[in-house]
Amino acid sequence: MPIVAQSTETTDWVSRFADEVIEESERRAPGKPVVVASGLSPSGPIHLGNLREVMTPHLVADEVRRRGYTVRHLISWDDYDRYRKVPAGIAGIDASWAEHIGKPLTSVPAPAGSAYPNWAEHFKAAMTEALAELGVEYDGISQTEQYTSGAYREQILFAMKHRGDIDAILEQYRTKKAPAKKQQGQKPVDEAELEAAEGSGAAAEDDGSSTAGYYPYKPYCGQCGTDFTTVTSYDDETTELTYTCTACAFSETVRLSEFNRGKLVWKVDWPMRWAHEGVVFEPSGVDHSSPGSSFQVGGQIVGLFGGKQPIGPMYAFVGISGMAKMSSSKGGVPTASDALRIMEPQLLRWLYARRRPNQSFKIAFDQEIQRLYDEWDKLAGKVADGSVLPADAAAYSRAVGTAAGELPRTPRPMAYRTLASVADITAGAEDQTLRILSELDPENPLASLDEVRPRLDKAETWINTQVPAEERTVVREEPDVELITSLDDQGRESLRLLLDGLERNWSLDGLTHLVYGVPKVQAGFSADATAKELPAEIKVAQRTFFARLYHLLVGRDTGPRLPTLLLAVGQDRVRKLLSA
Repeated sequence: MPIVAQSTETTDWVSRFADEVIEESERRAPGKPVVVASGLSPSGPIHLGNLREVMTPHLVADEVRRRGYTVRHLISWDDYDRYRKVPAGIAGIDASWAEHIGKPLTSVPAPAGSAYPNWAEHFKAAMTEALAELGVEYDGISQTEQYTSGAYREQILFAMKHRGDIDAILEQYRTKKAPAKKQQGQKPVDEAELEAAEGSGAAAEDDGSSTAGYYPYKPYCGQCGTDFTTVTSYDDETTELTYTCTACAFSETVRLSEFNRGKLVWKVDWPMRWAHEGVVFEPSGVDHSSPGSSFQVGGQIVGLFGGKQPIGPMYAFVGISGMAKMSSSKGGVPTASDALRIMEPQLLRWLYARRRPNQSFKIAFDQEIQRLYDEWDKLAGKVADGSVLPADAAAYSRAVGTAAGELPRTPRPMAYRTLASVADITAGAEDQTLRILSELDPENPLASLDEVRPRLDKAETWINTQVPAEERTVVREEPDVELITSLDDQGRESLRLLLDGLERNWSLDGLTHLVYGVPKVQAGFSADATAKELPAEIKVAQRTFFARLYHLLVGRDTGPRLPTLLLAVGQDRVRKLLSA
């Protein structure tokens, strides 16, 4: 019989990539800071799929820092990209905004009511705040500032001079099959990639081709400000460039050595930046994996600029479950800020840290968030008692903090589902919330709600924004006399047993024991009897008993966990609602 080898791997994916990054950085630039990179386009809400573009290198960079190396995590804000279309679902946007299509994102006004100076800054702001809460350390680079300051002038002139070499590389892919259609619900990793696939301005191809020849540079028009421009001639010696604009018929000749109102086309721009910044590690999304994609083509073009393609994984789709209200207000694109309103940063970090980049996963906005929190708290318990597996311990460590220290945490992390239930029942009334939570563990009562914040606030926000009104809990004002009087002797006896045991069992554990014990006692068993000691019919009796209590308390078949619900309602009111 063959022996099956058992895996002895104890390191997580982050550690393995950190090993590769350190080795590659020492090979390319010994003694210099390790450079990892991300790119984000603030063309609209920066969604949770895009967050993987940041979290993957962040986690690797943080591991490298923990080992004592100096690291730069660059986030390029692609705010000099063109405004592609008027987005659906953004408040204050109407068809008149179509006049801005083709302009740089930093030249487009911010949505109505925004406090920010332009479109790009408006959408960067929410992501910047989210990254701070997540503990992501980075150096932000505005591509508008880079291009308009002339920081890339040398690279632009080089690309124009070597446009024939670039064109020859691109030519290898122009006859290849078009990239596969992107997955439904997942935006491309970068808006520029989609722009390349659909074509930009008056250019005949996504890579800068025109009827006058290939040029890897696209000016923004000096009159209308758009990129509906075509370069018609260029002189390598004088750097004189002539372009025309199909949007407004404007034409001009400029010296590219002095001109800062334009940018390299995306498939040249990205590898240029790899070389310019010395990037060693940068992940890429599934959109970059097809033949002729910008990552594949960039791997050849980067050599012209004297650089090397970064190492890094292709990362998979991030899905969403739930999201009741945001789908209408945000066009179905939840952001990191949206997630952080209902979950602590540690949980969100953990969702990205525990899965390899090529593994897809979902972020829960529905009831699944309660299960995820239960799993998270169980993991924390295993870490505390030393029973955790090494890879799980690593993911936990990366979730709760960074090389700079631990993230702020809830001092007393009560179960998320309990906090959500209490917030639901009390409608956020702090005095009632404190009373109920203090009674969960009478021997160690809460002194202040600050002990359960920010988790309590996240749970309350989840209840208020993601749970439909018809699923909210409303406790009856008066008893359902008709239902109570219709009960048979066994039904009335179950209520009597519960009421008789309320006072001496008034805690979360005590009430749990009581409500599960009543059907056992009625069937002739001890309230302490285990499932193995009981016939299957007891489970049916328990479900019937629970449904009856829910009807009498909240008028539905289900609701928050009964022990929590009983505590929330209070002894006096429970007695009133369960008595005829």
